[in-house]
Amino acid sequence: MLKTIYLSIFLLLSLNLFSQSKSEDTSSNAEYDELKAIVDKDKSIKYQTGLVNLSDEVELNIPKGYKFMQKQDAEYVVYEFWGNPKSIDVLGLIVNENFSLLNSNNWSFVVSYDNSGYVKDEDADKIDYNEMMNEIHESEVEENKERKKEGFPSIHIIGWAAKPYYDKSTNVLHWAKSIKFGSIEDTTLNYDVRILGRKGLLSLNAVGTIDQLSDIQSHIPEIVKIAKFKEGNKYSDFNPSIDKVAAYTIGGLVAGKLLAKAGILALLLKNIKLVLLGTVALFAALKNKISNLFGNKSNDDNTVS
Repeated sequence: MLKTIYLSIFLLLSLNLFSQSKSEDTSSNAEYDELKAIVDKDKSIKYQTGLVNLSDEVELNIPKGYKFMQKQDAEYVVYEFWGNPKSIDVLGLIVNENFSLLNSNNWSFVVSYDNSGYVKDEDADKIDYNEMMNEIHESEVEENKERKKEGFPSIHIIGWAAKPYYDKSTNVLHWAKSIKFGSIEDTTLNYDVRILGRKGLLSLNAVGTIDQLSDIQSHIPEIVKIAKFKEGNKYSDFNPSIDKVAAYTIGGLVAGKLLAKAGILALLLKNIKLVLLGTVALFAALKNKISNLFGNKSNDDNTVS
């Protein structure tokens, strides 16, 4: 689908460029400036590796092959570049070492923390996830009404890309959903990892495309080891006498109703932005080549005359 869009854009731009005069166009200048700003931003982003002190409760240990984008830059990527609602507390991005804003083949994990309390896991082995998906479908209508009011496209959960799995030995939960946004035909991937702690949970929300599912899954064992709760804040450190218990269990967490309203399912709008970037890049490159070609031709004609 994206290849078809790119080809159509390329042909249209070619026709437009041949019909243009050699004078600069204001709108194309604006597009060029937008692309340049993104390229400059991409170059300015600073990454961390090794030990990262994320908060009083959580730390990351970023190994070779990965890098961590800090909060301020991550907020730009999630909110401005990808076009998400500013309704989740982004702490940073875990990305592979080749990550770039201009590379659509890169996936990333958005890191956030929810201090809603200790999530009980007694129901983990009793959940019927097929029934849960049916309930998710039924709730889409009302949730999409809210999204429309806020100016965001509707969401349709196609189904499980990977059924939920909870590891009681590590207190790590992960699952994946196939999603479509609005009228866009491309299927996107929402891969969630939740690491349960004493006072809340650490969320690692994968941003990628559906064809990256197997690659993302292959990195899950390493990604899970990157983040951990500090001593005194682990799941096993829970004290029922003084600690708050979350209002939902494993089932409620996977259903995602609380988090969906916060906008965390909207993280895959980057494909729209990448099409626009591709348009600008093709436009600028093609325009320069054609302008140079006809510019040289014109100069030669002037010399002859």
